[in-house]
Amino acid sequence: MNFIVSSTQLLRQLQTLSGVLNSSNTLPILDHVLFELTPGQLQVTATDLETTISGTLNVESQQEGRLAVPARLLLDTLKTFPEQPLTFSLADNNTLEISSEQGKYALAYANADEFPQAADVIDASTVTITADTLATAITNTIFASGNDDLRPVMSGVFFQLTSSGLIFVATDAHKLVKYERTDLVAPDTAEFIMPKKPLNLLKSVLLGSDSEVKIDYNESNVQFVFDDMVLICRLIDGKYPNYEAVIPKENPNVMTINRSQILNTVKRVSIFSNKTTHQIRLRIAGAELHISAEDIDYSNKAEERLSCSYQGDDMQIGFNARFLTEMLNNLNSDEIQLELSLPNRAGIITPVDGLDQGEKVTMLVMPVMLNS
Repeated sequence: MNFIVSSTQLLRQLQTLSGVLNSSNTLPILDHVLFELTPGQLQVTATDLETTISGTLNVESQQEGRLAVPARLLLDTLKTFPEQPLTFSLADNNTLEISSEQGKYALAYANADEFPQAADVIDASTVTITADTLATAITNTIFASGNDDLRPVMSGVFFQLTSSGLIFVATDAHKLVKYERTDLVAPDTAEFIMPKKPLNLLKSVLLGSDSEVKIDYNESNVQFVFDDMVLICRLIDGKYPNYEAVIPKENPNVMTINRSQILNTVKRVSIFSNKTTHQIRLRIAGAELHISAEDIDYSNKAEERLSCSYQGDDMQIGFNARFLTEMLNNLNSDEIQLELSLPNRAGIITPVDGLDQGEKVTMLVMPVMLNS
């Protein structure tokens, strides 16, 4: 098994794949990447048993072969090389020898047959979506997903694919984000919950790319195929909560305000809030929004006044500043709309501008009880 490959191309491929590797594994083979050589091509695969990601790159070789190489050792070595061709060849004592312009390096490899096989996505439905659109959908939702091991269904992003549009939802019970694309449709109606780890991998690889992503999915697994990469992952088993039931439909009090203004004010004022509750108070009257926070234990308090456009009754509502900041940070619009009904009902944040045709973002933030 001999081949010649560009050092930077192999490094770039391994850095993408390394996102799936865990820092500590019960199975030593999971610390390896699988090399599968065919004439002119090398396929490199990494897995953590739940998610498997493969990439293919061009190499100089007329040979075939398979072996598993220690990922961290190879990655650390490749990072130190300037761009140059590297020659990989099998040597004695079950070692793989790398020859560079500077010298030779031997690393012990493992038997490729020990490497876990990826699941086959059989009887799958298919939908195709542009890479940047998928990355945008992930970016807009993933931050709102939960980390509670007792509620695994809420630790991922809910994909709802229909003939009238694609919907992506994430929630942790304190905040909820619903991202819709009415300009994209699926041939069959389907629902599944994607885990967070493979979504973060996809987001980093796909953002800004104009290639197409083919998504094949069945009851238990999903496969993403794009460019020279394939990602297969196991879906989260369970039924996603009825998110539509928690989105208030009647919201007569509507405020429109500059996003960066309210974001900076919330950040500043929240410094003075209670460090446990992060509670801030929004008081809206006429065309003015007052944002205040108080930490009674330390006699710290702050208040700021902002101009806004508001239709509705005067009202006061409390929010967790961290959740509000997170949501405002994840929007790209200049202006946002905050829709409210009652101080104990969720507030709905939507961007006024900055959206593409057929794109819709709805963010829901739960209120906190105010100390009168």
